[in-house]
Amino acid sequence: MPAFTSDRERCLWLWTLAAVVAIYSSLGFAGALAGALRDRNLLDTSFFAGVLLLAAVIAWSGLQRRPGCREIWVALGILTVYGMALLRMGIGPEERTHLIEYGLVAVLIYQALVERRRQGRRVPRPAALAVGVTVLLGWLDEGIQWLLPNRVYDIRDVGFNALAALMAIAASLALARARQWWPNGEDR
Repeated sequence: MPAFTSDRERCLWLWTLAAVVAIYSSLGFAGALAGALRDRNLLDTSFFAGVLLLAAVIAWSGLQRRPGCREIWVALGILTVYGMALLRMGIGPEERTHLIEYGLVAVLIYQALVERRRQGRRVPRPAALAVGVTVLLGWLDEGIQWLLPNRVYDIRDVGFNALAALMAIAASLALARARQWWPNGEDR
């Protein structure tokens, strides 16, 4: 029996692996990079530019599908929630990146599990499973940081990773629900 049920599932797992490797491989130099950007007063600007770039990519990707009105309104609501969370959290940009990094990982895992289920494999509760796996990966991230001399283990970061996974999966489920309201585009 092949490990993957489709090319799409294989691709999603490879993107998940790439995202996790990128996160873990940056652990050694992320603090120094953040410090250098902070010294030049560019940390907040760099973070904001990254968020805008991510939002533009997501919007472009979403518009390729020609979304209906309800889907657009749900997406705008999700963007508002993310924007408020990023702006109102009393933490620095380094911690806020968890919402993006582990949100992406959670969505990739979720989509891979949904694709696996769509292809006939038994996948119980893909949303809950995606959140659980993402939380474990985030906890491993903190465990690796505990071993690094220039980093520290912070249980709050584990919480941010879990929050990121929950927010991203909730957003994915809300968008999927909006698409189901009028799947043939009657609200366009």
